[in-house]
Amino acid sequence: MRRFALALGLVLALAAPALAVNPDEMLGDPVLEARARHISADLRCLVCQNQSIDDSDASLARDLRIIVRERLVAGDSDAQVKQYLVDRYGEFVLLNPVVGPHTVLLWSAAPAMLAIGIVAVWLAARRRRRAAVATEAPPTEAELAALRELEESGR
Repeated sequence: MRRFALALGLVLALAAPALAVNPDEMLGDPVLEARARHISADLRCLVCQNQSIDDSDASLARDLRIIVRERLVAGDSDAQVKQYLVDRYGEFVLLNPVVGPHTVLLWSAAPAMLAIGIVAVWLAARRRRRAAVATEAPPTEAELAALRELEESGR
């Protein structure tokens, strides 16, 4: 059983770097291929949506990988390749959206909601504390007498 677990671990470790890029898509120039892989890792598969085109087996991801490689072979820079795809598919194709005037709401919504939640919890706790203090009644004469009796018996 231990050998089986070891063999399974080895197979999984070797399979981890395997990506969806097919050998027929790969470029002959290792420098261009490395650039293509770097660009592909930053582009979203429009079918899978939370997976890069480098990791996706979808046919659209394959088409995008081929476009990236074609643009690199044509002499485009990394930024030009990304801009070409953004022009064609919109900013949604980028795994990490650009911070700009049109995405301020996207970037500020989560921290704003967190701040609103923290303030709401703080206000609710404060209101609850005040309500608890306001509802406390002063001790009655019988309770005060019982306290005095306990203090005297404790001496």
